[in-house]
Amino acid sequence: MISPFLVLAIGTCLTNSFVPEKEKDPKYWRDQAQQTLKYALRLQKLNTNVAKNVIMFLGDGMGVSTVTAARILKGQLHHNPGEETRLEMDKFPYVALSKTYNTNAQVPDSAGTATAYLCGVKANEGTVGVSAATQRTQCNTTQGNEVTSILRWAKDAGKSVGIVTTTRVNHATPSAAYAHSADRDWYSDNEMPPEAVSQGCKDIAYQLMHNVRDIEVIMGGGRKYMFPKNSTDVEYEMDEKSRGTRLDSLNLIDIWKSFKPRHKHSHYVWNRTELLTLDPYTVDYLLGLFEPGDMQYELNRNNVTDPSLSEMVEVAIKILSKNPKGFFLLVEGGRIDHGHHEGKAKQALHEVVEMDRAIGKAGTMTSLEDTLTVVTADHSHVFTFGGYTPRGNSIFGLAPMVSDTDKKPFTAILYGNGPGYKVVGGERENVSMVDYAHNNYQAQSAVPLRHETHGGEDVAVFAKGPMAHLLHGVHEQNYIPHVMAYAACIGANQDHCASASLAGGPSPGPLLLLLALFPLGILF
Repeated sequence: MISPFLVLAIGTCLTNSFVPEKEKDPKYWRDQAQQTLKYALRLQKLNTNVAKNVIMFLGDGMGVSTVTAARILKGQLHHNPGEETRLEMDKFPYVALSKTYNTNAQVPDSAGTATAYLCGVKANEGTVGVSAATQRTQCNTTQGNEVTSILRWAKDAGKSVGIVTTTRVNHATPSAAYAHSADRDWYSDNEMPPEAVSQGCKDIAYQLMHNVRDIEVIMGGGRKYMFPKNSTDVEYEMDEKSRGTRLDSLNLIDIWKSFKPRHKHSHYVWNRTELLTLDPYTVDYLLGLFEPGDMQYELNRNNVTDPSLSEMVEVAIKILSKNPKGFFLLVEGGRIDHGHHEGKAKQALHEVVEMDRAIGKAGTMTSLEDTLTVVTADHSHVFTFGGYTPRGNSIFGLAPMVSDTDKKPFTAILYGNGPGYKVVGGERENVSMVDYAHNNYQAQSAVPLRHETHGGEDVAVFAKGPMAHLLHGVHEQNYIPHVMAYAACIGANQDHCASASLAGGPSPGPLLLLLALFPLGILF
């Protein structure tokens, strides 16, 4: 039961909150609903074209509460209340839910989930590109249990492929696209146990250069894993933590260059200036590694040395679009997850807003007629916001009342666990005494942990373009790549493509037409 004190505080605050004048008129809401209804009715005419291109945006850790808070932040960055704002993904016509559990974990990690939404097979926590028969850290359980990803399926079909991420390029999400590893943390051979090396397992950076040698675009962080141990980094010459890590003395950048045909134009770049001065229409292969480890948070980004996610996406699409057979592009907003783990909600939400810009950029560069775009998350976080905040309240602001138990204020954003747990003088910290709007402020949490944990609830899947309607309800996470492959006529499921052009022609096969007329559940 809510105390009279809280009711009074809430009522006073909401009475004084901002309400746009147009929203006081019932006609505004009725007209809005009718416009939405008309749009929904138009969706009965399904887009059953073959997807020439497939773009997958993966917000690492981008649960539904994160999406909502980022929507408000986007609006407030444009000096609006925020709640009425639309993210680019909000405009997608089809939305589903994805069940994120790993085969051995109720609350998942980013490796097992990446294997699901890229390879179409659920897997154990901590493993990438292998089935659940592989046990984490056990190299000798890998062989024979490898599973391939939609990036490989697209490449085998003659499409161009790309990976763009704000983490290191051999982190959990991108690695499932090309690697098969019993441990997601085997970034280079320096991080592998001796027995795994002796048993023949290869580190993830090595696999990036060898498993799928003709990936057209690779961009993100992770330079140090490509160079011999103690090699000086080109950007941070005095920083020991930025030095090369490889024990095998290999220079993987040189190996990458050696694999490219001499008549092709291959470019390795390590800073934003080099990237943006390239002519993407003359580039055949691009490797961009902009940090020794993960890329900087968007709020901290040096816009001279580090490109934004949207800038990387724009260059990637320009390069990949030259292929008349189309392309597959994986884009990860990977540091959303890191912001949450550190309890730094402001960092996490600004990462989502930047990924939203990238989604918008991709939308302007492609067509709904031939490009399937899917936006989803691997998992959620124990991130929440509440406290009866009024309309337009800063998403990073205080709730409009103090606690009726300890009489102290609290921020709307809180975490279920994490590093924000603080006790001062035996009591909860008084947040009015700290700068809770600071970029690195760690929101209060209920349980003390050095790193906040993932959440186990379903995450959203947004889709637009050819066959997007197949993402329509509550699905197992491994269903997602099967839909993308079906739409693009790649991979094993191509019986419906007999009369369709792999170049992305609009002529659907008989099964595509049936799917347009009948619910998926009737056919299968």
